[in-house]
Amino acid sequence: MKASAHARPLTLYLVAAEESGDALGGALAQALRERAHGGLKLAGVGGREMTAAGIASPFSIDDLSIIGLTEIPRRLPTILQRIRQTADAVIAARPDALVIIDSPDFTHRVARRVRRRAPSVPIIDYVSPSVWAWRPWRARSMRSYIDCILGILPFEPAVHLRLGGPSCLYVGHPLIDRIAELRPNDGEMQRRRTDPPLVLVLPGSRSSEVRKLLGIFGAAMANVAGHVGEMELVLPTPPHLFASVSNAVASWPVRPRVVVEAAEKWAAFRSARAALAASGTVTLELALAGVPTVAAYRISLIEEVVLRTLRTPELSTIILANLVIGANVVPEYVQRDCAAEKLADALVPLLSDTPQRRRQVAAFERLDAVMGIGSASPSSQAAGIVLDIARLGRRDPATINTLNADAVDGSAP
Repeated sequence: MKASAHARPLTLYLVAAEESGDALGGALAQALRERAHGGLKLAGVGGREMTAAGIASPFSIDDLSIIGLTEIPRRLPTILQRIRQTADAVIAARPDALVIIDSPDFTHRVARRVRRRAPSVPIIDYVSPSVWAWRPWRARSMRSYIDCILGILPFEPAVHLRLGGPSCLYVGHPLIDRIAELRPNDGEMQRRRTDPPLVLVLPGSRSSEVRKLLGIFGAAMANVAGHVGEMELVLPTPPHLFASVSNAVASWPVRPRVVVEAAEKWAAFRSARAALAASGTVTLELALAGVPTVAAYRISLIEEVVLRTLRTPELSTIILANLVIGANVVPEYVQRDCAAEKLADALVPLLSDTPQRRRQVAAFERLDAVMGIGSASPSSQAAGIVLDIARLGRRDPATINTLNADAVDGSAP
């Protein structure tokens, strides 16, 4: 499949299996159309965002959502059917490239089927599995069916190189496109410095996380109030958890304002002086917003035992902000260390001008350079690589190596 052989338009097949991947797929589809200037046919599996971008999914990705281990046996036949159906659709479409987006438990099974039955189709993985955190052996196994990874974290190319994974190019994190929502204006920056301090309380977006952390976070904030006095607390939560969270915090000594609207959440991020947060992507959001943070997490004993056997041995932190910055600047309290007193002791210094606060703020200021903020948008970077691979063909290793060299030289973040 050389560029000269393309009398027909390029055909690309995109596969996403959950809401976050669908959002990436929708943005990628729009960027692909902009870069291709016509002569492009898109097909795929996705949700509302990809549909809005002109990709008609053969089934609803709601079929693929599983909440809790107890649902797996009941939903497994449907999921396996959808994997087979998706692989068959890819092969029938004869695309110039297949792009799988996140959700490796689904999309990688599709990719392996396609590779066995149509080995000439280039396969690109948009969002690397977290091989840097757990099950590192997956990186090498991916070489047999993935030609190129589009990483959203700046350290991922080096990780895959070290672990023997496929070629990985950093294209930028989707948060880069929302940086304006995270950065305070002059008035919001002044609010950060004004008493009473506004403090974010972020116990997670999953009901299991909230159950484990909300009581501990409430006790921690009561402890903090005993040291610093009056505070304004804001607790963002998903709409489906609003009632249960509101009931649970009604008895807190300092009662937080519970918000569900995205605009209210980001407004609070831009004005907050500090945050207490569950480990996750939110720690990177807070770092980009310049909000000093204490991070915490708790899982069940069984989950802890399993994760210890799968975790990458050399991993020194599970906090995403720390991993991206390359230093453990956000204190983390996991499992037995996730106790109200410890959390409060770490949070109190972040509410005034202390070495602990200054260290985090200085580290967060390095993120623009580390993440390539100010370069082309992640979706545009990803689209350019996808089109190059689709035009030139997978079985030309020099193609991807050249793209990789270009990225290192600075054409990608």
